Amino acid sequence: MTDLCTFHHIDAAFIQSLHTSGLIEITTISDINYVHSEQLHLLEQYIRLHYDLDINLAGIEAITYLLEKMEAMQQEIRTLKNKLQVYENPL
Repeated sequence: MTDLCTFHHIDAAFIQSLHTSGLIEITTISDINYVHSEQLHLLEQYIRLHYDLDINLAGIEAITYLLEKMEAMQQEIRTLKNKLQVYENPL
């Protein structure tokens, strides 16, 4: 996590606060904190929201919630469209 903070010029407390709020997972091995590699994309998104757009943690949580809801609705729309195609295109 130290390398990540140095690379992005951010405070480790920010990453810890993301972990505390449940937005990312941190694994500690031999007193060294690691961010899961599959969460790096999310972490970089949160870094941009916070440092570039000056959005606080509560705002990041709200944005994340809304994006997740939007993705779920888009998936539901895709599923419904697929079901509808069965009735629109009978064999």
